[in-house]
Amino acid sequence: MGPYVLVVDDNGLFIRIIQRMLENHGIEVGSASSGLEALTAIERRRPDVVLLDVEMPGMSGFEVLDRIKANPSLTKIPVIMLTGRDEADDLISGYRSGADYYLTKPVAQRELVYGLGLVLGREIAPATPGPGPTPPGTPPARAR
Repeated sequence: MGPYVLVVDDNGLFIRIIQRMLENHGIEVGSASSGLEALTAIERRRPDVVLLDVEMPGMSGFEVLDRIKANPSLTKIPVIMLTGRDEADDLISGYRSGADYYLTKPVAQRELVYGLGLVLGREIAPATPGPGPTPPGTPPARAR
């Protein structure tokens, strides 16, 4: 398996979409739905990259980022802000807090994978092709 990425977002559907995008590229994905859960998950298993939303209940992504970068044992973990906040001030705040890259929602799969490759310093494998179309006249697959 490829790199391990922790996706931190309070929207479960968004996490599943990102997970599918990344798994198609051989990337292992973990998730957390709050800042506190993210910090616990990072201590439990160090990700190669953290994808971090800004707006979450309890602790903002900027606060999580500050805690990651303030901890000497975590500071080298690359963090990509992945948020709906697209104002210049937000982007600047993210970079000033130590974000390695800043993406806005909605994000295209190619853009996300490119950003991951940049912060990891290596190219990400191309997407794994899904099953092709069923040839005409092929009987439908049976449910197990």
